[in-house]
Amino acid sequence: MISENEQLQSYNTFGIPVVSRYFASFVSQHDLTSALDDARAKGLPRMILGGGSNILFTKDYNGLMLKNDIKGIQVVDEDNDHVYVKAGAGENWHSFVQYCLSADLAGLENLSLIPGNVGASPMQNIGAYGVEIKDTFHSLEAFHLHDRTVVTFTNNDCAFGYRESVFKKQYRDQFAILSVIYRLNKKPNFNTSYGAINEELERMGVKELSIQAISQAVINIRTSKLPDPAKIGNAGSFFKNPSVDAVAYERLKAAHPQIVAYPLADGHYKLAAGWLIEQCGWKGFREGDAGVHAKQALVLVNYGHAKGNEIYALSQQVLDSVHAKFGVQLEREVNIV
Repeated sequence: MISENEQLQSYNTFGIPVVSRYFASFVSQHDLTSALDDARAKGLPRMILGGGSNILFTKDYNGLMLKNDIKGIQVVDEDNDHVYVKAGAGENWHSFVQYCLSADLAGLENLSLIPGNVGASPMQNIGAYGVEIKDTFHSLEAFHLHDRTVVTFTNNDCAFGYRESVFKKQYRDQFAILSVIYRLNKKPNFNTSYGAINEELERMGVKELSIQAISQAVINIRTSKLPDPAKIGNAGSFFKNPSVDAVAYERLKAAHPQIVAYPLADGHYKLAAGWLIEQCGWKGFREGDAGVHAKQALVLVNYGHAKGNEIYALSQQVLDSVHAKFGVQLEREVNIV
């Protein structure tokens, strides 16, 4: 059922109070097809909305907003080492991770407490604490919004990169993801290489490592560093960590010996965007209700009544200042609408 002039504040984790001219949710491919028919009949643009955790609305949406609410989790295959679990795109991501942990299926524990829904995980190639979705992703089914066909994408088809996939560029706005299959491990391959995890596990007094313990450590770390969107509007990390070649890195290190960077397999270095932003004095900055979080400079926040364009303007100031000080061009991770 399509509603008119729907308030989207509760559908985006920034809590921006914009309005969509038309709005509908879908729980099946059939629902989606019917809604698209209505949009076509009205001559309206359409947009698929997931968990709203990686989006910044800067204005009202003059079209049909389609909320993906496809649910369901089931085991679809199994071999000696793996269990293949299929989840509807509208499933809450953290709840899905907890489901896998309860079944002793390993691979997603480092991705605990990431906000959003399952359908966004391959679009963004979400990642945290040394793990990315591409490490456990098997395949997905997506509905082509123009051709009205269902297409299966394998890991290679998705062309995963750092917070990137074909759905963010090549196929942007062309597909609605229906479901995702993950290849999870029966025997865990613990990944605690991210320093803070080991420290937190030690603080927790963990004697025997488990995927459940790693998940709890990640939850503790995220809770201590990142604001809860239910209390302070935000979309997690607003900026990507940039990478530079070895020559640029050496130049930066000579000028800023304390710079935080990680070597990559291709000879480049990934810089910690949060460190760059903090050095420019933005950490804890607030103007009106738009601000930079006091504990994590990567996170822009809405303290209550900020408008989307105010947060966007703040993000541009951050981009400009980092470029002026370091000669490094940051890129927004959050989708701007």
